[in-house]
Amino acid sequence: MDTLAAYKEHLREIGKLESALSLLNWDQRTNLPRKGHPARAEVIGKLTKMVFSLSVSDKLGEYLEKLQGQDGLTEVERASVRVVGKAYLRHKVIPPAFYEEYAIAAARSETAWEEAKEKSDFELFKPHLERMVDYARKFAEYYGYDESPYDALIEEFEPGMTSAELKTIIEPLRSELVPFIKRLMEEGKRPKDGFMQGTFPEEMQRTLSLKALSAMNYDFDAGRLDQTVHPFTTTIGPSDVRITTRYLPHNVLSGLASSMHEGGHALYDQGIPDDLRWSGLDEGASFGIHESQSRMWENLVGRSRPFWTFFAPIAGEVVPQLSVVSAEDLYRAVNIVKPSLVRVEADEVTYNLHIMLRFELEQALITGEINVSDLPGLWRDAMKRYLGVVPEDDAHGVLQDVHWSSGLFGYFPSYMLGNLYSAQFFAAARREITDLDEQIAGGKLSELLAWLRENIHQYGKMYEPKELVERITGEAPNSSHFVRYIVDKYTDVYGLR
Repeated sequence: MDTLAAYKEHLREIGKLESALSLLNWDQRTNLPRKGHPARAEVIGKLTKMVFSLSVSDKLGEYLEKLQGQDGLTEVERASVRVVGKAYLRHKVIPPAFYEEYAIAAARSETAWEEAKEKSDFELFKPHLERMVDYARKFAEYYGYDESPYDALIEEFEPGMTSAELKTIIEPLRSELVPFIKRLMEEGKRPKDGFMQGTFPEEMQRTLSLKALSAMNYDFDAGRLDQTVHPFTTTIGPSDVRITTRYLPHNVLSGLASSMHEGGHALYDQGIPDDLRWSGLDEGASFGIHESQSRMWENLVGRSRPFWTFFAPIAGEVVPQLSVVSAEDLYRAVNIVKPSLVRVEADEVTYNLHIMLRFELEQALITGEINVSDLPGLWRDAMKRYLGVVPEDDAHGVLQDVHWSSGLFGYFPSYMLGNLYSAQFFAAARREITDLDEQIAGGKLSELLAWLRENIHQYGKMYEPKELVERITGEAPNSSHFVRYIVDKYTDVYGLR
Protein backbone atom coordinates (compact mmCIF):
# COMPACT_ATOMS: atom_id res chain seq x y z
CA MET A 1 0.00 0.00 0.00
CA ASP A 2 1.45 3.38 -0.98
CA THR A 3 1.77 6.25 1.51
CA LEU A 4 -1.34 8.15 0.37
CA ALA A 5 -3.54 5.06 0.52
CA ALA A 6 -2.14 4.12 3.94
CA TYR A 7 -2.72 7.70 5.16
CA LYS A 8 -6.35 7.64 4.02
CA GLU A 9 -6.93 4.25 5.63
CA HIS A 10 -5.44 5.56 8.89
CA LEU A 11 -7.87 8.50 8.87
CA ARG A 12 -10.71 6.15 8.05
CA GLU A 13 -9.91 4.06 11.14
CA ILE A 14 -9.96 7.23 13.26
CA GLY A 15 -13.29 8.19 11.68
CA LYS A 16 -14.88 4.85 12.54
CA LEU A 17 -13.90 5.16 16.19
CA GLU A 18 -15.10 8.77 16.30
CA SER A 19 -18.42 7.59 14.90
CA ALA A 20 -18.78 5.11 17.76
CA LEU A 21 -17.86 7.83 20.27
CA SER A 22 -20.43 10.20 18.80
CA LEU A 23 -23.13 7.56 19.14
CA LEU A 24 -22.18 6.89 22.77
CA ASN A 25 -22.21 10.60 23.58
CA TRP A 26 -25.57 11.10 21.83
CA ASP A 27 -27.05 8.19 23.78
CA GLN A 28 -25.61 9.51 27.05
CA ARG A 29 -27.40 12.82 26.57
CA THR A 30 -30.71 11.46 25.29
CA ASN A 31 -31.57 7.91 26.44
CA LEU A 32 -28.97 6.51 28.86
CA PRO A 33 -30.44 5.42 32.24
CA ARG A 34 -28.97 7.36 35.15
CA LYS A 35 -27.28 4.29 36.64
CA GLY A 36 -25.54 3.58 33.34
CA HIS A 37 -23.46 6.76 33.43
CA PRO A 38 -20.46 5.57 35.48
CA ALA A 39 -19.74 2.62 33.18
CA ARG A 40 -20.39 4.76 30.09
CA ALA A 41 -17.74 7.22 31.26
CA GLU A 42 -15.17 4.40 31.31
CA VAL A 43 -16.11 3.25 27.80
CA ILE A 44 -15.99 6.80 26.44
CA GLY A 45 -12.60 7.29 28.08
CA LYS A 46 -11.23 4.11 26.50
CA LEU A 47 -12.44 4.96 23.00
CA THR A 48 -11.29 8.56 23.34
CA LYS A 49 -7.80 7.36 24.20
CA MET A 50 -7.82 5.05 21.16
CA VAL A 51 -8.84 7.89 18.85
CA PHE A 52 -6.30 10.23 20.38
CA SER A 53 -3.49 7.68 20.17
CA LEU A 54 -4.15 7.11 16.47
CA SER A 55 -4.34 10.88 15.91
CA VAL A 56 -0.86 11.46 17.36
CA SER A 57 0.79 8.16 16.41
CA ASP A 58 4.31 8.08 14.97
CA LYS A 59 2.90 6.24 11.96
CA LEU A 60 0.59 9.13 11.12
CA GLY A 61 3.52 11.49 11.57
CA GLU A 62 5.52 9.47 9.02
CA TYR A 63 2.66 9.61 6.51
CA LEU A 64 2.31 13.37 6.92
CA GLU A 65 6.04 13.97 6.56
CA LYS A 66 6.18 11.97 3.32
CA LEU A 67 3.04 13.59 1.87
CA GLN A 68 3.89 17.23 2.59
CA GLY A 69 4.96 18.82 -0.66
CA GLN A 70 4.41 15.60 -2.62
CA ASP A 71 3.46 16.14 -6.27
CA GLY A 72 0.28 14.76 -7.75
CA LEU A 73 -2.02 15.32 -4.78
CA THR A 74 -5.50 16.72 -5.40
CA GLU A 75 -6.61 19.96 -3.79
CA VAL A 76 -8.59 17.99 -1.20
CA GLU A 77 -5.62 15.73 -0.44
CA ARG A 78 -3.29 18.69 0.00
CA ALA A 79 -5.80 20.38 2.29
CA SER A 80 -6.18 17.16 4.30
CA VAL A 81 -2.42 16.89 4.83
CA ARG A 82 -2.25 20.55 5.86
CA VAL A 83 -5.19 20.44 8.31
CA VAL A 84 -4.41 17.03 9.78
CA GLY A 85 -0.74 17.96 10.02
CA LYS A 86 -1.51 21.11 11.99
CA ALA A 87 -3.75 19.18 14.40
CA TYR A 88 -1.11 16.45 14.69
CA LEU A 89 1.60 18.87 15.80
CA ARG A 90 -0.80 20.62 18.19
CA HIS A 91 -2.02 17.44 19.91
CA LYS A 92 1.20 15.41 19.78
CA VAL A 93 2.33 17.17 22.95
CA ILE A 94 -0.60 15.72 24.96
CA PRO A 95 0.12 12.34 26.64
CA PRO A 96 -2.58 9.80 25.62
CA ALA A 97 -3.03 8.64 29.23
CA PHE A 98 -3.70 12.22 30.28
CA TYR A 99 -6.28 12.56 27.50
CA GLU A 100 -8.06 9.38 28.59
CA GLU A 101 -8.12 10.62 32.18
CA TYR A 102 -9.59 13.91 31.00
CA ALA A 103 -12.26 12.20 28.86
CA ILE A 104 -13.44 10.05 31.79
CA ALA A 105 -13.54 13.08 34.10
CA ALA A 106 -15.48 15.09 31.49
CA ALA A 107 -18.12 12.35 31.08
CA ARG A 108 -18.57 12.19 34.86
CA SER A 109 -18.59 15.95 35.11
CA GLU A 110 -21.42 16.29 32.60
CA THR A 111 -23.51 13.78 34.55
CA ALA A 112 -22.83 15.73 37.75
CA TRP A 113 -23.79 18.97 36.01
CA GLU A 114 -27.16 17.52 34.96
CA GLU A 115 -27.94 16.54 38.56
CA ALA A 116 -26.70 19.86 39.94
CA LYS A 117 -28.78 21.82 37.44
CA GLU A 118 -31.86 19.73 38.21
CA LYS A 119 -31.40 20.45 41.93
CA SER A 120 -30.08 23.99 41.38
CA ASP A 121 -27.13 23.18 43.62
CA PHE A 122 -23.74 24.50 42.51
CA GLU A 123 -21.92 22.70 45.34
CA LEU A 124 -22.73 19.33 43.73
CA PHE A 125 -20.95 20.40 40.57
CA LYS A 126 -18.15 22.49 42.08
CA PRO A 127 -15.49 19.74 42.53
CA HIS A 128 -16.06 18.51 38.98
CA LEU A 129 -15.77 22.01 37.57
CA GLU A 130 -12.57 22.57 39.52
CA ARG A 131 -11.12 19.47 37.86
CA MET A 132 -12.24 20.68 34.43
CA VAL A 133 -10.57 24.06 34.99
CA ASP A 134 -7.37 22.29 36.08
CA TYR A 135 -7.44 20.16 32.92
CA ALA A 136 -8.00 23.25 30.77
CA ARG A 137 -5.03 25.00 32.32
CA LYS A 138 -2.85 21.93 31.75
CA PHE A 139 -3.99 21.71 28.12
CA ALA A 140 -3.02 25.36 27.65
CA GLU A 141 0.44 24.69 29.04
CA TYR A 142 0.89 21.66 26.79
CA TYR A 143 -0.22 23.61 23.70
CA GLY A 144 1.80 26.70 24.53
CA TYR A 145 0.89 30.35 23.95
CA ASP A 146 2.44 33.76 23.43
CA GLU A 147 0.34 36.05 25.64
CA SER A 148 -2.52 34.32 27.46
CA PRO A 149 -3.23 30.66 28.27
CA TYR A 150 -6.79 31.34 27.13
CA ASP A 151 -5.45 31.89 23.59
CA ALA A 152 -4.26 28.27 23.50
CA LEU A 153 -7.82 27.13 24.21
CA ILE A 154 -9.56 29.47 21.74
CA GLU A 155 -7.37 28.05 18.97
CA GLU A 156 -9.10 24.69 19.33
CA PHE A 157 -12.45 26.21 18.37
CA GLU A 158 -11.63 29.30 16.30
CA PRO A 159 -8.23 28.99 14.59
CA GLY A 160 -6.33 32.26 14.40
CA MET A 161 -8.40 34.04 17.06
CA THR A 162 -6.92 35.46 20.27
CA SER A 163 -8.37 36.98 23.42
CA ALA A 164 -6.83 40.33 22.51
CA GLU A 165 -8.55 40.28 19.11
CA LEU A 166 -11.82 39.24 20.74
CA LYS A 167 -11.64 42.28 22.97
CA THR A 168 -11.26 44.54 19.92
CA ILE A 169 -14.50 42.99 18.59
CA ILE A 170 -16.38 43.04 21.89
CA GLU A 171 -15.73 46.64 22.90
CA PRO A 172 -17.25 48.39 19.84
CA LEU A 173 -20.05 45.81 19.66
CA ARG A 174 -20.96 46.45 23.29
CA SER A 175 -20.77 50.21 22.76
CA GLU A 176 -23.32 49.88 19.93
CA LEU A 177 -25.65 47.34 21.55
CA VAL A 178 -26.02 48.63 25.11
CA PRO A 179 -27.35 52.13 24.24
CA PHE A 180 -29.54 50.68 21.47
CA ILE A 181 -31.11 48.22 23.91
CA LYS A 182 -31.71 51.11 26.29
CA ARG A 183 -33.50 53.02 23.52
CA LEU A 184 -35.67 50.02 22.70
CA MET A 185 -36.68 49.61 26.34
CA GLU A 186 -37.33 53.30 26.99
CA GLU A 187 -38.60 54.66 23.67
CA GLY A 188 -39.85 51.65 21.73
CA LYS A 189 -43.29 50.11 21.60
CA ARG A 190 -43.20 46.50 22.75
CA PRO A 191 -45.05 44.18 20.35
CA LYS A 192 -48.16 42.37 21.54
CA ASP A 193 -47.69 38.74 22.51
CA GLY A 194 -50.66 37.88 24.72
CA PHE A 195 -51.76 35.35 22.13
CA MET A 196 -48.58 33.37 22.87
CA GLN A 197 -49.64 32.61 26.46
CA GLY A 198 -50.82 29.12 27.33
CA THR A 199 -49.73 25.53 27.86
CA PHE A 200 -48.51 23.72 24.78
CA PRO A 201 -48.18 19.91 24.72
CA GLU A 202 -44.81 18.49 23.70
CA GLU A 203 -46.29 16.62 20.74
CA MET A 204 -47.75 19.87 19.39
CA GLN A 205 -44.37 21.57 19.69
CA ARG A 206 -42.61 18.60 18.11
CA THR A 207 -44.97 18.77 15.13
CA LEU A 208 -44.19 22.48 14.72
CA SER A 209 -40.46 21.75 14.81
CA LEU A 210 -40.76 18.94 12.27
CA LYS A 211 -42.63 21.19 9.84
CA ALA A 212 -39.98 23.91 10.13
CA LEU A 213 -37.15 21.41 9.64
CA SER A 214 -38.90 19.99 6.60
CA ALA A 215 -39.22 23.46 5.12
CA MET A 216 -35.48 23.97 5.72
CA ASN A 217 -34.84 20.77 3.70
CA TYR A 218 -33.31 18.84 6.60
CA ASP A 219 -32.94 15.25 5.41
CA PHE A 220 -34.80 13.00 7.87
CA ASP A 221 -33.49 9.93 6.04
CA ALA A 222 -30.06 11.03 7.25
CA GLY A 223 -31.01 12.18 10.76
CA ARG A 224 -33.64 12.40 13.48
CA LEU A 225 -35.07 14.76 16.12
CA ASP A 226 -34.95 13.93 19.84
CA GLN A 227 -35.23 15.70 23.21
CA THR A 228 -32.49 16.47 25.70
CA VAL A 229 -31.62 18.78 28.60
CA HIS A 230 -29.39 21.04 26.51
CA PRO A 231 -30.00 20.97 22.73
CA PHE A 232 -27.16 19.85 20.46
CA THR A 233 -26.46 18.41 17.03
CA THR A 234 -24.13 15.48 16.49
CA THR A 235 -22.75 13.78 13.41
CA ILE A 236 -22.63 10.06 14.06
CA GLY A 237 -21.12 9.40 10.65
CA PRO A 238 -21.79 9.89 6.95
CA SER A 239 -25.53 10.38 6.36
CA ASP A 240 -26.34 10.32 10.07
CA VAL A 241 -26.64 13.83 11.51
CA ARG A 242 -28.95 14.02 14.53
CA ILE A 243 -30.72 16.98 16.12
CA THR A 244 -31.92 17.35 19.69
CA THR A 245 -34.15 20.06 21.11
CA ARG A 246 -36.15 20.84 24.23
CA TYR A 247 -39.72 22.03 24.70
CA LEU A 248 -40.89 24.46 27.38
CA PRO A 249 -44.56 23.92 28.31
CA HIS A 250 -45.43 27.63 28.38
CA ASN A 251 -43.30 28.84 25.47
CA VAL A 252 -44.39 27.43 22.14
CA LEU A 253 -41.63 29.21 20.23
CA SER A 254 -38.68 28.03 22.33
CA GLY A 255 -38.62 24.52 20.89
CA LEU A 256 -39.19 25.86 17.38
CA ALA A 257 -36.24 28.27 17.63
CA SER A 258 -34.05 25.56 19.17
CA SER A 259 -34.94 23.08 16.43
CA MET A 260 -34.23 25.58 13.65
CA HIS A 261 -30.94 26.47 15.33
CA GLU A 262 -29.81 22.86 15.54
CA GLY A 263 -31.22 22.28 12.06
CA GLY A 264 -28.82 24.92 10.76
CA HIS A 265 -25.91 22.99 12.26
CA ALA A 266 -27.24 19.76 10.77
CA LEU A 267 -27.68 21.21 7.28
CA TYR A 268 -24.01 22.17 7.33
CA ASP A 269 -22.91 18.65 8.23
CA GLN A 270 -25.37 17.03 5.81
CA GLY A 271 -23.97 19.27 3.08
CA ILE A 272 -20.34 18.20 3.41
CA PRO A 273 -19.55 16.21 0.25
CA ASP A 274 -18.61 12.53 0.27
CA ASP A 275 -15.06 13.15 -0.97
CA LEU A 276 -14.29 14.92 2.33
CA ARG A 277 -15.58 12.10 4.53
CA TRP A 278 -13.00 10.76 6.97
CA SER A 279 -10.30 13.02 5.55
CA GLY A 280 -9.89 15.36 8.50
CA LEU A 281 -11.91 17.92 6.51
CA ASP A 282 -15.43 16.56 7.11
CA GLU A 283 -16.53 19.16 9.64
CA GLY A 284 -17.08 22.90 9.82
CA ALA A 285 -14.31 25.40 9.19
CA SER A 286 -14.55 26.43 12.84
CA PHE A 287 -17.07 26.48 15.65
CA GLY A 288 -17.84 30.11 14.81
CA ILE A 289 -18.51 29.30 11.16
CA HIS A 290 -20.68 26.37 12.27
CA GLU A 291 -22.55 28.69 14.62
CA SER A 292 -23.11 31.13 11.76
CA GLN A 293 -25.23 28.48 10.05
CA SER A 294 -27.38 27.76 13.09
CA ARG A 295 -27.86 31.43 13.95
CA MET A 296 -28.70 32.26 10.35
CA TRP A 297 -31.51 29.71 10.18
CA GLU A 298 -32.77 30.49 13.67
CA ASN A 299 -32.69 34.29 13.39
CA LEU A 300 -32.06 35.78 9.97
CA VAL A 301 -34.52 33.30 8.47
CA GLY A 302 -36.64 32.04 11.38
CA ARG A 303 -37.30 35.44 12.95
CA SER A 304 -37.75 37.28 9.67
CA ARG A 305 -40.94 38.84 8.29
CA PRO A 306 -40.77 36.76 5.06
CA PHE A 307 -40.50 33.51 7.03
CA TRP A 308 -43.57 34.27 9.11
CA THR A 309 -45.47 35.30 5.99
CA PHE A 310 -44.94 31.69 4.91
CA PHE A 311 -45.02 29.90 8.28
CA ALA A 312 -47.91 31.66 10.06
CA PRO A 313 -50.64 29.54 8.37
CA ILE A 314 -48.66 26.38 9.18
CA ALA A 315 -48.26 27.42 12.81
CA GLY A 316 -51.99 28.18 12.96
CA GLU A 317 -52.83 24.65 11.80
CA VAL A 318 -50.62 23.09 14.49
CA VAL A 319 -51.35 25.53 17.33
CA PRO A 320 -55.08 26.43 17.12
CA GLN A 321 -54.85 29.63 19.16
CA LEU A 322 -52.41 31.05 16.60
CA SER A 323 -54.79 30.50 13.69
CA VAL A 324 -56.46 33.88 14.28
CA VAL A 325 -53.17 35.80 14.58
CA SER A 326 -51.81 37.65 11.56
CA ALA A 327 -48.38 36.88 10.12
CA GLU A 328 -47.27 40.44 10.96
CA ASP A 329 -48.29 40.09 14.60
CA LEU A 330 -46.53 36.74 14.86
CA TYR A 331 -43.40 38.22 13.30
CA ARG A 332 -43.35 41.02 15.82
CA ALA A 333 -44.06 38.68 18.73
CA VAL A 334 -41.08 36.45 17.94
CA ASN A 335 -38.86 39.54 17.98
CA ILE A 336 -39.59 40.91 21.43
CA VAL A 337 -36.45 42.18 23.14
CA LYS A 338 -36.21 41.45 26.83
CA PRO A 339 -33.02 41.03 28.88
CA SER A 340 -33.29 37.47 30.18
CA LEU A 341 -31.57 35.07 32.54
CA VAL A 342 -31.01 32.16 30.17
CA ARG A 343 -28.71 32.41 27.15
CA VAL A 344 -30.52 29.90 24.94
CA GLU A 345 -33.78 31.79 25.45
CA ALA A 346 -32.23 35.22 24.73
CA ASP A 347 -33.42 37.41 21.87
CA GLU A 348 -30.92 38.20 19.13
CA VAL A 349 -30.31 41.77 20.37
CA THR A 350 -29.23 40.83 23.91
CA TYR A 351 -27.73 37.41 23.08
CA ASN A 352 -24.16 38.62 22.57
CA LEU A 353 -24.13 40.18 26.04
CA HIS A 354 -24.53 36.67 27.46
CA ILE A 355 -21.44 35.61 25.52
CA MET A 356 -19.41 38.62 26.65
CA LEU A 357 -20.23 37.72 30.26
CA ARG A 358 -19.06 34.12 29.81
CA PHE A 359 -15.91 35.18 27.98
CA GLU A 360 -15.03 37.51 30.83
CA LEU A 361 -15.53 34.84 33.50
CA GLU A 362 -13.91 31.88 31.82
CA GLN A 363 -10.88 33.86 30.74
CA ALA A 364 -10.40 34.93 34.38
CA LEU A 365 -10.83 31.30 35.49
CA ILE A 366 -8.12 30.05 33.15
CA THR A 367 -5.66 32.81 34.04
CA GLY A 368 -6.28 32.21 37.75
CA GLU A 369 -7.71 35.66 38.48
CA ILE A 370 -10.81 34.07 40.00
CA ASN A 371 -11.64 30.71 41.59
CA VAL A 372 -14.45 28.28 40.84
CA SER A 373 -15.99 28.96 44.25
CA ASP A 374 -16.36 32.63 43.27
CA LEU A 375 -18.46 31.87 40.19
CA PRO A 376 -22.06 31.99 41.50
CA GLY A 377 -21.59 35.45 42.99
CA LEU A 378 -19.55 36.77 40.09
CA TRP A 379 -22.15 35.41 37.67
CA ARG A 380 -24.94 37.30 39.43
CA ASP A 381 -22.88 40.50 39.48
CA ALA A 382 -22.05 40.20 35.78
CA MET A 383 -25.68 39.49 34.84
CA LYS A 384 -26.75 42.68 36.60
CA ARG A 385 -23.94 44.65 34.95
CA TYR A 386 -24.50 43.31 31.43
CA LEU A 387 -28.25 42.66 31.31
CA GLY A 388 -29.80 44.28 34.35
CA VAL A 389 -31.29 41.01 35.62
CA VAL A 390 -30.15 38.72 38.44
CA PRO A 391 -30.79 34.95 38.68
CA GLU A 392 -32.49 33.79 41.87
CA ASP A 393 -30.97 30.31 41.71
CA ASP A 394 -27.98 28.48 40.23
CA ALA A 395 -30.03 26.59 37.64
CA HIS A 396 -30.86 29.87 35.90
CA GLY A 397 -27.41 31.27 36.62
CA VAL A 398 -24.02 29.66 36.62
CA LEU A 399 -25.38 26.13 35.99
CA GLN A 400 -27.43 26.88 32.89
CA ASP A 401 -24.82 25.85 30.27
CA VAL A 402 -23.36 22.39 29.71
CA HIS A 403 -20.08 23.53 28.12
CA TRP A 404 -17.84 23.94 31.17
CA SER A 405 -18.83 20.50 32.44
CA SER A 406 -17.11 19.02 29.39
CA GLY A 407 -14.07 21.26 29.72
CA LEU A 408 -15.01 23.36 26.69
CA PHE A 409 -13.24 26.56 27.73
CA GLY A 410 -12.67 28.93 24.82
CA TYR A 411 -15.86 27.71 23.12
CA PHE A 412 -18.28 30.49 24.07
CA PRO A 413 -16.74 33.25 21.90
CA SER A 414 -17.63 31.18 18.83
CA TYR A 415 -21.32 31.91 19.54
CA MET A 416 -20.75 35.64 19.27
CA LEU A 417 -18.55 35.25 16.20
CA GLY A 418 -21.24 33.06 14.67
CA ASN A 419 -23.73 35.91 14.98
CA LEU A 420 -21.34 38.29 13.24
CA TYR A 421 -20.43 35.81 10.49
CA SER A 422 -24.10 34.96 9.89
CA ALA A 423 -25.05 38.57 9.18
CA GLN A 424 -22.03 39.01 6.92
CA PHE A 425 -22.84 35.81 5.00
CA PHE A 426 -26.54 36.68 4.72
CA ALA A 427 -25.70 40.11 3.29
CA ALA A 428 -23.60 38.36 0.64
CA ALA A 429 -26.42 35.91 -0.11
CA ARG A 430 -28.85 38.81 -0.55
CA ARG A 431 -26.55 40.42 -3.10
CA GLU A 432 -26.48 37.24 -5.17
CA ILE A 433 -30.07 36.05 -4.63
CA THR A 434 -31.87 39.30 -5.39
CA ASP A 435 -35.37 37.92 -4.63
CA LEU A 436 -34.36 36.09 -1.46
CA ASP A 437 -37.11 37.65 0.67
CA GLU A 438 -39.77 36.72 -1.86
CA GLN A 439 -38.48 33.14 -2.01
CA ILE A 440 -38.56 32.76 1.78
CA ALA A 441 -42.05 34.29 1.93
CA GLY A 442 -43.14 31.67 -0.59
CA GLY A 443 -41.70 28.86 1.50
CA LYS A 444 -38.90 28.21 -0.97
CA LEU A 445 -35.81 27.88 1.20
CA SER A 446 -33.92 25.61 -1.19
CA GLU A 447 -32.07 28.36 -3.05
CA LEU A 448 -30.61 29.82 0.13
CA LEU A 449 -29.53 26.32 1.14
CA ALA A 450 -27.97 25.79 -2.30
CA TRP A 451 -26.04 29.06 -1.89
CA LEU A 452 -24.75 27.93 1.51
CA ARG A 453 -23.81 24.54 0.08
CA GLU A 454 -21.89 26.13 -2.78
CA ASN A 455 -20.11 28.78 -0.74
CA ILE A 456 -19.62 27.18 2.68
CA HIS A 457 -20.70 23.57 3.16
CA GLN A 458 -18.82 21.99 0.27
CA TYR A 459 -15.46 23.11 1.64
CA GLY A 460 -15.78 21.55 5.09
CA LYS A 461 -12.60 22.43 6.95
CA MET A 462 -10.47 23.22 3.90
CA TYR A 463 -10.19 26.91 4.81
CA GLU A 464 -9.67 28.66 8.13
CA PRO A 465 -12.50 30.99 9.21
CA LYS A 466 -10.96 34.33 8.27
CA GLU A 467 -9.98 33.07 4.83
CA LEU A 468 -13.42 31.56 4.23
CA VAL A 469 -15.22 34.78 5.22
CA GLU A 470 -13.03 36.83 2.88
CA ARG A 471 -13.53 34.38 0.01
CA ILE A 472 -17.30 34.60 0.34
CA THR A 473 -17.89 38.24 1.27
CA GLY A 474 -14.84 40.03 -0.12
CA GLU A 475 -13.99 41.56 3.25
CA ALA A 476 -12.46 40.55 6.56
CA PRO A 477 -14.77 39.42 9.38
CA ASN A 478 -16.36 42.43 11.05
CA SER A 479 -19.40 43.40 13.12
CA SER A 480 -20.78 46.13 10.84
CA HIS A 481 -23.28 43.87 9.03
CA PHE A 482 -24.63 42.49 12.30
CA VAL A 483 -25.01 45.93 13.89
CA ARG A 484 -26.74 47.31 10.78
CA TYR A 485 -29.07 44.31 10.67
CA ILE A 486 -30.01 44.64 14.35
CA VAL A 487 -30.52 48.40 14.30
CA ASP A 488 -32.54 48.43 11.06
CA LYS A 489 -34.76 45.49 12.03
CA TYR A 490 -35.54 46.48 15.60
CA THR A 491 -35.95 50.16 14.83
CA ASP A 492 -38.84 48.97 12.64
CA VAL A 493 -40.20 46.32 15.04
CA TYR A 494 -40.21 48.75 17.99
CA GLY A 495 -41.37 51.78 16.02
CA LEU A 496 -38.36 53.96 16.81
CA ARG A 497 -37.89 57.12 14.83
